[in-house]
Amino acid sequence: MSNQDNQDDVLRWVERVATFCVEEWALPPITGRILGLLMICDPPERSAGEIAEAIQASRASLTSNMRFLATIGLIRKVRVPGDRTTYYRIEDDAWHKVVQRKLDGLSAFDDIADEGMALASGNGLDPQRIRSAQRALTWLRDIAARNPLQP
Repeated sequence: MSNQDNQDDVLRWVERVATFCVEEWALPPITGRILGLLMICDPPERSAGEIAEAIQASRASLTSNMRFLATIGLIRKVRVPGDRTTYYRIEDDAWHKVVQRKLDGLSAFDDIADEGMALASGNGLDPQRIRSAQRALTWLRDIAARNPLQP
């Protein structure tokens, strides 16, 4: 397989990551492309210019998305001694952080569901749909608690 074929395969995979991020998390495609590229590139660090060139993104759009990903802790800046360029890499525990945030959100829904069931019951409404949502989310949260993800 030629180097160009390999590069095309990598970019197709990066695009699949972007599509997943768009469909599952409503992230902009560029955000998914950044994550995909930083998961597969070797070496694992890339400059903003290298990332922009690889995913064919404008520097302005790239900068705001890189800032977003750094703020939520999925990527970090890396400095190389003697090099003035800033490089970026995906955090080793990035996906653990994503999953943990989702699980924390499930826990937060418990209070909302309790309030909704009390409200429904107090007003003669059927709380069954709320109860069903709470049971499903509690089930998922309990599975995660019994099988913690190791970073």
